[in-house]
Amino acid sequence: MDLEHVYNGMPATDLGTEGWSKPWSGGNGGSCVEVMRLCDGRVALRQSTDPGGPALIYTRHEMETFIRGAKAGEADFLLAGPRAGE
Repeated sequence: MDLEHVYNGMPATDLGTEGWSKPWSGGNGGSCVEVMRLCDGRVALRQSTDPGGPALIYTRHEMETFIRGAKAGEADFLLAGPRAGE
C-alpha cells in the first residue's frame, strides 16, 4: 500500500480487503465500525455495512486521545437521549 496517497475520506477498498477487524460489535444486526491499523501507525475506520465507502484516517495520537477520553467518560454525552427540541 502506498501510504503517501492515504487520505481522509478515501474509498476504504483502496486500503485493501485484508486487515480490517471489528474490535467492538453489539447486537446491532452486524452494523458496526471496522478498523485497520496502517503500517505507519495511523488507524483507518469504515462502516461495516459500506465497506467500499469512505475511510476515516486518524493518527495514532488522535486515536489514543479519543480512546483515553472515552474511557474517562468524556464521550458519555454521545449516548444521552435527544436534545431538547429534537
